Amino acid sequence: MESKDKLLKMYRDMVRIRRFEETVSDLFSQDRIRGTTHLYIGEEAVAVGACNAINPDDYITSTHRGHGHCIAKGATLDKMMAELFGKITGYCKGKGGSLHIADLNAGNLGANGIVGGGIPIAVGSGLTAKYKNTGKVTVCFFGDGAANTGAFHEALNLAGVWKLPVVFVCENNLYAMSVPVKEAFPIQDIVERAQSYGMPGVIVDGMDVLAVKEAVEEAAKRARRGDGPTLIECKTYRYLGHSKSDPRAYRTKEEENQWKERDAIKRYKKWLLDNGVATEEEIKNIDEEVEKEVEEAVDFAEKSPYPPLEEITKDVYVEEDFAELERKKGTKVVNGISEWKGEMRTITHREALNEALKEELKRDENVVLLGEDIALYGGAYGVTRGLWQEFGGERVRNTPISEAAIVGCCVGSSITGLRPVGEIMYIDFVGLCMDQLVNQGAKIRYMFGGKARVPMVIRTEGGCGRSSGAHHAQSLEAWFLHTPGLKVVMPATPFDAKGLLKAAIREDNPVLFIEHKMIYNSQGPVPPEEYMVPLGVAEVKREGKDATIIAYSRMLLFALQAAEALSQEGIEVEVIDPRTLVPLDMETIAQSVRKTNRVVIVHEGCKTGGAGAEIGMKIQEELFDYLDAPIVRLGAADAPVPCSRYLEDNSIPRPENIVEAVKNLVRR
Repeated sequence: MESKDKLLKMYRDMVRIRRFEETVSDLFSQDRIRGTTHLYIGEEAVAVGACNAINPDDYITSTHRGHGHCIAKGATLDKMMAELFGKITGYCKGKGGSLHIADLNAGNLGANGIVGGGIPIAVGSGLTAKYKNTGKVTVCFFGDGAANTGAFHEALNLAGVWKLPVVFVCENNLYAMSVPVKEAFPIQDIVERAQSYGMPGVIVDGMDVLAVKEAVEEAAKRARRGDGPTLIECKTYRYLGHSKSDPRAYRTKEEENQWKERDAIKRYKKWLLDNGVATEEEIKNIDEEVEKEVEEAVDFAEKSPYPPLEEITKDVYVEEDFAELERKKGTKVVNGISEWKGEMRTITHREALNEALKEELKRDENVVLLGEDIALYGGAYGVTRGLWQEFGGERVRNTPISEAAIVGCCVGSSITGLRPVGEIMYIDFVGLCMDQLVNQGAKIRYMFGGKARVPMVIRTEGGCGRSSGAHHAQSLEAWFLHTPGLKVVMPATPFDAKGLLKAAIREDNPVLFIEHKMIYNSQGPVPPEEYMVPLGVAEVKREGKDATIIAYSRMLLFALQAAEALSQEGIEVEVIDPRTLVPLDMETIAQSVRKTNRVVIVHEGCKTGGAGAEIGMKIQEELFDYLDAPIVRLGAADAPVPCSRYLEDNSIPRPENIVEAVKNLVRR
């Protein structure tokens, strides 16, 4: 049996959760706490039993109903309350709030506003533990509703395939929001799904803290032995509605009262007294101490200051100092190919990317590649060819077709110590993992008040040219310009591809690295020794005086062809390659616009809402007085990518279109 101190701590934590949540409910009703809140009242035994079954340095991932998990994992009530009040003294400086509260020092990888959003992240932290052989486990909390999401199935399958040390704890409180479990599942118990993913399924009375603790302890032991994950279904009940606005019309008072008769705190209190673990006086003292702790937490939160307004844009990115990175890592940082004074040899774009990955795998054992068909097959376009043979399956990992699990695994492993490079075969498939990329990876640092780093790279490829049709040939980079926290890189030359990819892998920010399928075989000069190209630095690819062409990825090559043709007619254009769309180097662009006074922006994405609109508007805002003519945007037709080669080739800007646009602009 556990020590008396441990057993009393479990009672204290359940009472702390209950009184914290009851107080939050009152404060919310008084409009002293704003937003929304999803209370954990009734389910206290699950969080406390599970968190007391693992070690202090183990991890948990949580849900939108995460206050209980956070408290059970060791959080102090004052910082939690301050976070709910939106104060600077909160765990996340008021930026995460109720839905995203996290305490990384305690191993709490964060509550989550997306149903099922934390499940792939738990798989990522499990990958870190297994790869580094730390002996740690991750307890992944989620509700019954999450067990019907794609993220659940992808994540459990990947955890089962890789035998990761994750304990999946489903808190089945009978209702996802209002839809009852019996209407949402064609099976009696959610754990029936465990066998599909090669793991045990265990049903536990979620109103019995000792039963939960015992089940999670056994699952954690199994995980630490290397036997893989377990799915535990805790049958429990939330006393209140889904949120404060929920009238609970979908269930009866009789049902609620039946569950309250099995109240976990009352049952455990009786067990402590009946077994002589505690006296009535000791229980009373704990109750009074918790009451005082809650009161002090409210007082602390109310007296704490709000974050200063400059915090609005702080913690979006880790600010990278590439000069310092060069000094520490010994890799030369160059802004462009013109700065390189050493030896060169000619290789393809594909080979440059492969070299970047190989060098980073050799340099840092925390770099791990994962994606579909990247091992023996070498990736859909051969970029990872030979790396599996050299570095093995632990470093170069084939995954199932599971885009959400791939990106979520990158998120979870990156915040727990790895530098994953995930591959999504086509950018068209990013819609399948949008939550993990945009809501999780891009936002975690900010939501956690700058206390997390997410050093992951997601490689993907886009663009048309092979008659692949509307599901394999899109240019979707503009989607991600609207995602603070995510960096977006689109190289055009082998030199830039290698240097930018190496820099992206060493960044402490999430980076979307978009390659173009039609330039993998293009050749260019690349140094035989290591170098990096910093993110956020544009390059003048050709100097000129009559107009500025801004183009990136494959369109840069078209722009250079157009520039050569224009030169034959006496028109000299300056060609700028942003290379990184986020962050965008406006200073280099501005210097050129001040010189030429005319601008043509070329991109392969659809013209409406494309990257050209954003770049053009920045020029309008900052450089309007320097413009002698309206900005011209050339983009793809506002239509899905056609499969017909003739239609496809003519749906995007061609070199001759760029030539015509510049001529018309210069003649104005």
